[in-house]
Amino acid sequence: MPTGVGPVYEGERIRGDQTFVEMGGPKQEMKFELVRVVSAEKIKDGQVTIIGPDIPELKEGANIPLGIVIEISGTKLETDLEGVMERRIHEFTNYIEGVMHLNQRYDIWERVSKAAVKKGFNSFKFIGTILIRLYKAELPIVEKAQVTIYTDKDKMKPAYDDAMKIYAARDEKVRGMNDESVGDFYGCVLCQSFAPTHCCIVTPERTGLCGAINYFDARASARVDPKGPNFAIAKGKTINENLGEFEGVNATLDKRSLGEVKRVALYSAMEVPHTSCGCFEAIVFAIPEVGGMGIVDRNFKGSAINGLPFSSMANQTGGGKQVAGFHGVAINYLTSKKFLRADGGWNAIVWMPAKVKERIKNGIPAEILPKVATENDVSDLEALVKFMKEKGHPLAAKLATPEPPAEAATVNEGFAGAGTDVVPAGGIPVGTIQMAMPGVGGGMGFKIILKNAKIHAEKIIIKRMDAPSPAPKKR
Repeated sequence: MPTGVGPVYEGERIRGDQTFVEMGGPKQEMKFELVRVVSAEKIKDGQVTIIGPDIPELKEGANIPLGIVIEISGTKLETDLEGVMERRIHEFTNYIEGVMHLNQRYDIWERVSKAAVKKGFNSFKFIGTILIRLYKAELPIVEKAQVTIYTDKDKMKPAYDDAMKIYAARDEKVRGMNDESVGDFYGCVLCQSFAPTHCCIVTPERTGLCGAINYFDARASARVDPKGPNFAIAKGKTINENLGEFEGVNATLDKRSLGEVKRVALYSAMEVPHTSCGCFEAIVFAIPEVGGMGIVDRNFKGSAINGLPFSSMANQTGGGKQVAGFHGVAINYLTSKKFLRADGGWNAIVWMPAKVKERIKNGIPAEILPKVATENDVSDLEALVKFMKEKGHPLAAKLATPEPPAEAATVNEGFAGAGTDVVPAGGIPVGTIQMAMPGVGGGMGFKIILKNAKIHAEKIIIKRMDAPSPAPKKR
């Protein structure tokens, strides 16, 4: 192999200016990855097929569709393992020096760096070959494997359509179960290379944030690979049923997050919420101006109703931190009976993208469906308030007409010092904002916490104050 391969490269970030070719991602509507368990006679072990242009045929900076189909066989393999085997594509691809893989299923995003191509990484076949070797080395139950990589949109369309049907069938399988009917939940730490303090809690009614690991997937993975990224979690005593807080879950998170996360509420986005990695399919975000919440998915173009695009909110949401009012979720979780139960469930949702609403409309309570606005209905908060009142949204009774933005606050110029940062105008719709401020001269710092904040400002000017000179000592 022209570049290194191993866990040491996991977590490598490849920036835009370092990229030779980008595959999938937000610029491509069609992208997917799929693992299928098939009979041994259907596999030519070690074969990698590229359908579409390969690296030598691409110009630097190209952005292309991407489809990955891995077919595996083994005497102990079952179709129930396809989902967790598929999720390993993320882990194993990130073992490759100069290759970055993000997300899962129909949201995948890969980059190959200029440095890797310069070293001789001149074919997508290297990715396929490495995946085959890692699957067989890391998961001995995989006896044979072959890989097909699609980079041509038209030629990958039939395989893409098949993948969408398979994903839907997997999601449907877990419906009907509930969290109360099981004694164990499952954990997943596949994303800890990007978010070291994050551990996903997978329950019958709460799919992993990536949308690719449901309860059956995690359970099967833990049984087949006991030392792998999925493991059983004894629920233990129920601390708060409405919040979804359990002693066993808290103890596991404390250990797996290295003490960073002590408590978590599985059914809330506001009170000790579940941490988020970076692979979440959507974000639930607080809109304090209306006392409700919005949803935005990673495929939504433009800004959400709060004026922020998905990418900006993702930076606030991910990284394994508990951020009240910014909550990463799977699309499938939106249709769960436990969805934000402690926050009011669907009665708390006031805005979401039209495509997501259409996709999950059968899972949204019929009485609330027409009362949730989309980008086709409103374009700002004032219009959202009007929409909510007209439609009779459950939160509408508490609303007042939004006040115009207040005059910008004047900053005391007497505190001027070296280094001035200006934050662009715009409301900050956050349930809780924490700002860590360093102490003057390296001394003890302090933290400002704004709860239920509603801020309107043309600009915020933050200036550093020089430390005062110490008073001369009396002799």
